[in-house]
Amino acid sequence: MRLRHVIIPVAITALLLAGCSSSPEPTSTEQASSEGTCLDTSSGAASESVSVEGDEGKAPTATFDTPLQVDTTERTVITEGDGDETAHGDWAGIEITLYNATTGEKVQSSSYAGGPMQVKIADDALIPALVRAIECVPVGSRVVSVSPAADAWGEQGSSDGAVGPGDAVVIIADVVSITPQTATGEPQEVDPSLPGVTLDDSGAPSVTLPEAKAPTAFELGVLKKGDGTTVEDGDSVTVQYQGVNWRTGEVFDQSWGDAPAQFGTGDVIAGFTKALVGQTVGSQVIAVIPPEDGYGATGSESAGIKGTDTLVFVVDILATSR
Repeated sequence: MRLRHVIIPVAITALLLAGCSSSPEPTSTEQASSEGTCLDTSSGAASESVSVEGDEGKAPTATFDTPLQVDTTERTVITEGDGDETAHGDWAGIEITLYNATTGEKVQSSSYAGGPMQVKIADDALIPALVRAIECVPVGSRVVSVSPAADAWGEQGSSDGAVGPGDAVVIIADVVSITPQTATGEPQEVDPSLPGVTLDDSGAPSVTLPEAKAPTAFELGVLKKGDGTTVEDGDSVTVQYQGVNWRTGEVFDQSWGDAPAQFGTGDVIAGFTKALVGQTVGSQVIAVIPPEDGYGATGSESAGIKGTDTLVFVVDILATSR
């Protein structure tokens, strides 16, 4: 189970996660998307009928005649960006505003401040309605889509009751960025007394521990220095990470080989928070974490961590938002 030892996952925009969808079986659009192929979502009368006001980068306001119904998802590109095109399976930074297409009521909106939320563009991660809106469009685009209940919450409606059984949805999405899967910063010189780190072709780290006793105080080294936003206490971050037990030399937890992890800086062990806060997006850091900044005297039996164990984490900081 991923993130079982260190991280309490944060459900950013939980309503839009695939696990919250009530559609009983995958649709044909989900099958196409799961194979890595973008569905050709065309503009139509319904999506073109939605009037959207507001500057890009700020929360928009949508007006449309209700009830607005469609048989298949329609998408209109309001403003086409000039960045790279999103692909199925990408992680992307987006801002969204969601409306109930039957009632015209706004259901939820992202913050449009402090950094976009990070999502994986895949039907096994998000409701198909959102995937159809943001897949295969250039970064910098603003789109509006109208999706039937089958691509949203089906005949049960959303878990919070904001989208009723059988209701269609309207989504306005700003595609802000494609999220790198590894740290992109410039390599830095680090204290040679720290554990050594080598990277494979995918960017996954391997840690070589010194032939020395584990340090008794927290230590931090910046392996790569990014030029992105500085992580603040309380932020939600997207990272790749690997944790190694100094005593055994073994990896006890990591995101590599699965998908980036998302969590709040306050939802992890103290040493992990120290490693992140004050660092910039795009950076890769190595943190040596003694027991008092880790799991304390009790350790973590499920992770094979004793109360005297020092931990080493290598972390790629991919994104942050607040």
